[in-house]
Amino acid sequence: MTDRERHETEVRGARLSWTEDGSGPTVVWAHGLTSSGWGQERAGMFDWSPVSAAGHRLIRYDARGHGRSQGTADEEAYTWPELAQDLLALLDRVAPGEQVDGMGSSMGTATLIYAALADPGRFRRLVLTSAPTAWQTRATQSAVYLSLAALIERGGYEALREAAAEAPVPEPFEGMEQVTADPEIDEALAPTVLRGAAQTDLPPIDELRGLDVPVLLLPWSDDPGHPVATSEALLEAFPDARLELGRSLAELRAWGVRAAQFLA
Repeated sequence: MTDRERHETEVRGARLSWTEDGSGPTVVWAHGLTSSGWGQERAGMFDWSPVSAAGHRLIRYDARGHGRSQGTADEEAYTWPELAQDLLALLDRVAPGEQVDGMGSSMGTATLIYAALADPGRFRRLVLTSAPTAWQTRATQSAVYLSLAALIERGGYEALREAAAEAPVPEPFEGMEQVTADPEIDEALAPTVLRGAAQTDLPPIDELRGLDVPVLLLPWSDDPGHPVATSEALLEAFPDARLELGRSLAELRAWGVRAAQFLA
């Protein structure tokens, strides 16, 4: 993957790094926890190039504290509502006054949900992949994040690598050359980011019923960190939503084509 020209924009006390591909109506991609704007594509999980090829300006940005974006020491800054405010502030700078489409994965999916609820007119359509643990399952996942934060403080990323090597691989990721990688976060900052993630959850179902935006839900199977049940609950809550389950790496890599069709 060739290097793209990077831009930096000051947003709410932090410099966020982002790239853009293509031209046309803006689509913003929000990545998952510990990744970056290009991280999941670099790993071979996704391919969003069909979206820009279909006549869109595709912005991939690094969330606060991730990739090349600046981090801060406040745990609350990494909760989903705060990350949503970062995204809205970034859009005010890079796509002022424009109604945009959003695509997200896990943390990015949650970020987009909060952003769309906070500014309903900002988004035209949403593609929400790998919805994270929420509600009844969130406490267990939060405990995992707190445990990982403590592990990194004790033994750094080397200890994290050893633990990751013992973890089961969800079925859709079989065949990936590198299923796990070091977080794209400065090692000293990673515990703060993880503790922020442990504090957050999706909004109550009743609040989600007011999100009157067409949504394509793309969960993957066999992953307790991203249970299909979360996407199924979102399907029931959102007024205009559809769900398509990914069971293999080939299906995940085809989501870029599916997203381009949905956003046409």
